[in-house]
Amino acid sequence: MIDHTAAHRDDQPERELPAESRRSDKFATGSLPQDTGVADADDRSGVLPQAAAAEIAGDQPRPHRPLRRVRKASGNRLTAMMQVRNESGRYLKQVLAELCTFVDDIVVVDDGSTDDTVAICQACPKVAKLVALKTSRFGQEWELRSLLWEAAVSTSPDWLLSVDADELYEDKAKRQMRELIDQDRYDWVGFRFYDLWGGTTHYREDAHWNVHKHHTMALLRYFPQFPYAYPRWDHHVPRLPLPCIALPGLLTDLRVKHLGWAGSLEDRVRKYLRYKQIDPEGRWGSLAQYESILDLNPNLIEWKEDR
Repeated sequence: MIDHTAAHRDDQPERELPAESRRSDKFATGSLPQDTGVADADDRSGVLPQAAAAEIAGDQPRPHRPLRRVRKASGNRLTAMMQVRNESGRYLKQVLAELCTFVDDIVVVDDGSTDDTVAICQACPKVAKLVALKTSRFGQEWELRSLLWEAAVSTSPDWLLSVDADELYEDKAKRQMRELIDQDRYDWVGFRFYDLWGGTTHYREDAHWNVHKHHTMALLRYFPQFPYAYPRWDHHVPRLPLPCIALPGLLTDLRVKHLGWAGSLEDRVRKYLRYKQIDPEGRWGSLAQYESILDLNPNLIEWKEDR
């Protein structure tokens, strides 16, 4: 059975979901804290501040039929969607292999890779659609997110799972995925994401790295008539469209390992320099968090698999 627990959502490497207390049968809806922060170019964001959501949702108001009529309690098809760039030699093969064990299709947008990332995706039997860009759009991330969204929904999914090429769902989460989507009570699911650091045995926890204490919306039921939209941000765009927060959701304690910071110190320094280059004034993220990337003695906690 699904463990219907909830707490809060992340406030550092991502934008946040609603603050909630533990409960067994209640679902999260649209109340959001004001917050900023960034973890990685592969931002695991879910939802953003209420004012931005209202602004975007209000751009093109349109009526739609009651959503309950198109909710399916069984037989739902799950499509994973992922944007990638130069992931060869990292975690992409493992991520794709694990996704193949619990999703029906995978949709990928390659952001102008110069290695064999595209070939790795083409070799995956469940990649149903692959869009390979000739030049990177990383500097206009909202366009990249929007392109991925359009590619994913063109496959007529029932549910969408937004995944980065360095994220692994723990076994318990994979086993419960079908139960999460085959119901007609809630339309998105929040998970706890852990930033593994300097390897795969420990995660980081301190004032700047505590995303796992909150929730990230990563799984979403798709309604063809719903007014989806992304904020027009150059960097750190949420992984799923803003208006989704208006739908009923479920916060769980199911966990995801984020391996984006699990590499070497040299790898983290490269990411630090990239952030300082693209966001020198901290417009899109936290300057203090950027600086904390270089901490040589961060607080690390052992990762223990919940089976």
